[in-house]
Amino acid sequence: MEDTQSVATLMDSTTSKIQQLQKAFAELESHRAVTLNLKWKQLEEHFHGLEKSLKRRFTELEDQEKEFETKIVQSKKILENRQAAVISSEKASLESLQEKRDAAVSAITIAMEKHTKPNCVEPTGATHEVQGESFMFDAKPLDFIPLENTEDNMKPFKNGVVEVKCYPDLVKLCQDMDSEGLHKFISDNRKNLAAVREEIPSALRTAVDPAYLVLDSLKGFYPSEVSISDAKKDANLLGLRRTCIMLMECLSILLATLELDCISSLISTSVKGHANAIAEKWKPKLDELDIDANNGNSLEAHAFLQLLATFGINSNFNQEDLYKLIPMVSRRRQTADLCRSLGLSERMPGVIDVLVNNGRHIDAVNLAFAFELTDKFSPVSLLKSYLNEASKVSSPVKSGNASPTTAQNDVNEKQLTALKAVIKCIEDHKLEAQYPMDPLQKRVLQLEKEKADKKRATEVAKPQPKRPRANCIANGARVTNIAPDKNFYASRMTDRYPQYIYDRPYAYPGPTDTHVPSFLGTAYNLPPGHGNFFGNGYHYQATYLH
Repeated sequence: MEDTQSVATLMDSTTSKIQQLQKAFAELESHRAVTLNLKWKQLEEHFHGLEKSLKRRFTELEDQEKEFETKIVQSKKILENRQAAVISSEKASLESLQEKRDAAVSAITIAMEKHTKPNCVEPTGATHEVQGESFMFDAKPLDFIPLENTEDNMKPFKNGVVEVKCYPDLVKLCQDMDSEGLHKFISDNRKNLAAVREEIPSALRTAVDPAYLVLDSLKGFYPSEVSISDAKKDANLLGLRRTCIMLMECLSILLATLELDCISSLISTSVKGHANAIAEKWKPKLDELDIDANNGNSLEAHAFLQLLATFGINSNFNQEDLYKLIPMVSRRRQTADLCRSLGLSERMPGVIDVLVNNGRHIDAVNLAFAFELTDKFSPVSLLKSYLNEASKVSSPVKSGNASPTTAQNDVNEKQLTALKAVIKCIEDHKLEAQYPMDPLQKRVLQLEKEKADKKRATEVAKPQPKRPRANCIANGARVTNIAPDKNFYASRMTDRYPQYIYDRPYAYPGPTDTHVPSFLGTAYNLPPGHGNFFGNGYHYQATYLH
C-alpha cells in the first residue's frame, strides 16, 4: 500500500516537473546561438502523452488489486463458514451419540437390576407382561432408539460420523475429490461391485462438494476420439459409462436422506448450471441414436435422464423430448424410478403403446406392473400376443441364399428365446394362475431336444480327414498333411483352455451391446458370452481397466 501511495505522489508531481523543464528549455533557447529544430510544444505533447498512459495503467492496476482483495476476503469468509459448520456438526454428532449411548447403558442397567433382583415381587393382580412386552423392558426410556436403526447416520451437516465397513480407501478418494481414482477403484473392485455400491453414498458425504465430484466424474463419458459406432464395441468405455450412471444414482440416494435445506446447499445454483451445461452438450448426441438400436438398454439415454433427475434440471428441457427417450431405456431396472423423478408417470400409457407397436411386449408388461396399469394393459394378453407375433415374423421363408434347414433352425431358435422370455416374465410377476407355464415349458424342452439332435447329426455328417496309409511309399508326400495331428493339438488346447460360460444372475435387462432384431422384443435369455451381469443392474466386462 505504501508503494502505491508513493507511485501516486510521483505521478501527481509530473505536472510541476514539466513546468520546470519548460522554464529550463526557455532559458536554454534564450542563450542559444543557433535556432533549434525541436519546439517545446512537441516535447510538451510527448510528456503529457506519457503521463496519461501511466495514469491509465496505474488505474487499471489499482482496480485489479481491489478485485483481488475482494476475492480474498470472500474466500476467507467461505472457509470460515465451512469450518464453523464442520465443527458444529461434529460437536452435535458427538453429543447425540453420547446421549444415545447413555440412554442405552441406563436402560440395560435398569433391566439387569430388575432381572437379577432376588425378591422382585409384582403387586397383587399385576401380570408379568403388559401389552405383550416383558416387565423387564418397562424401564427402557421412551426416547430410546437402537443405534443401528437411526436415520441420523445418513444425514450430513448434522453429524460427521461416516461408517464404511470394507473400503476405507473409498472415503479417502472422496475426501481428495479424486474422480479418476474413484473410477479406477470401482473398476479394480468390480467383482464386489454390489458391496462397493452400498458404501458409495456414505463415502460421498465426506467429500467437500459431492455434487461437483460426481459431475467431474462424467468428463470421459463422450470421448472426442471415439465415434458412436466404435463406442458400442469399446469395453472400457462401456464400463466407464456404467460407473458414471452408478455414481449419479448413489448421489441421488445420498440426497434422499438429507433434509431440504441441506439439499439446497449441496445442489446449489452453480452446480445446477454446471449440470445443465453437461446435459445441453449431451442432448444432440442422443439424436443420432436409433430407438431400437440398443433394444431398450441405451446407456447414453439412461445417463442423460439420470443426470436430469439427480440434479433436478428436467424442467429446463422439453418434456416431449424426454418422453421419446423412455423406450430407449425401457429395459433398465431404474426406468420406473426415473420416470417418476422426471414427472413422466402420466405419459406411461403412451410409452407402453409404443413398446407394444415395436414388438417389445415384455418391457410393456414390466412397466404396466410398475405403474399399476395392468387393468388397461392385460399382461396375459400382451404375452400371448408377443408369442404369436414372434411366430408370425419368424416363419420360414425360402430364399435363394438360405436352405430350408437353416431357415427352420432360425425359426426354432427365435421361438425358443421368446418362450424363455415369457416364462421368466410369468415367474417374476407371479402370473402362473392366469397363464399356466406347463405347455410353454414342454415346448421349450421339445425345441431344445430338436436343437441338440440337429447339432449331433451335423457333427456326425462332417467328412473325416483322410489318413495316409503307413505301408504306401508312393503316397509318402501326403504324410506332410497333418490334419489328424492338428485335431490332436486342438483337443489338447481345449483341455488346457476350456470355453468359459458366464452365468447371468441378472435376468431382466438383456444384453447391453447386442443388436437384436426388433421383432424379438425383449428376449431375455439370449445366448451366453455377452458379458458379466451383476445383481445391481450393471454390466462390467473383464477388459474394463483404467
